[in-house]
Amino acid sequence: MAYILHIETTTTQCSVGLSKDGKIIALSEHNDEQYSHSEKLHLYTQECLQQASITLKDLDAVAVSKGPGSYTGLRIGVSAAKGICFALDIPLISVSTLLSLSHQATVHSGVIIPLLDARRDEVYSAVYDKNHQEIRNIQAEIITNDSFLSYLAKGTVYVMGPGAEKCKLLIDEHPNLNFEPKISLPSAQQMAEIAQSKFERKEFEDVAYFEPFYLKDFLGTPSQKKPIR
Repeated sequence: MAYILHIETTTTQCSVGLSKDGKIIALSEHNDEQYSHSEKLHLYTQECLQQASITLKDLDAVAVSKGPGSYTGLRIGVSAAKGICFALDIPLISVSTLLSLSHQATVHSGVIIPLLDARRDEVYSAVYDKNHQEIRNIQAEIITNDSFLSYLAKGTVYVMGPGAEKCKLLIDEHPNLNFEPKISLPSAQQMAEIAQSKFERKEFEDVAYFEPFYLKDFLGTPSQKKPIR
């Protein structure tokens, strides 16, 4: 029997889940445009533990969504996960954000393309088959009218996630292009099965050296201060 705490903070949604043997038994999450993740994580963790009537000491591992995604969100989530693992001396498991997002779609044919919003017309994307096996690795790409044409030519393409709106605006209608109706955000709920599989295979991260998968360099807001002469 394995209890795993799941932390997902890569977007505006702060999501914490608790699973037992790969099944979610508690979930606390909220979408907040202000990115109040640092304030919510501890509260949501305690809520999940209380729902399951266990304590932190009962945890067997912590799984964290490793990115890509918001730089700030990733730092908060990974720091919290590493802190718990250090304190309890339990394993750290990383889960691809786009892979777990793809698990929100259940299809019988074609491919799934989960999209996370990046700057301007850019998205983070990956391509998975109907069994959520990776066909094309994660990339940062600019959406154009020619995006995903090679997959559209072969069959149905299911586009989903918070970056899907850009596709609606920038890709002409195609008979094989399907948008998931709900603009879904990554959630700890879809991390459980992936993390449990990694736990059983003992695919753990080095807690001391693990870093989020940013995919590209963080670009901060330029300083408005005049240079000192």
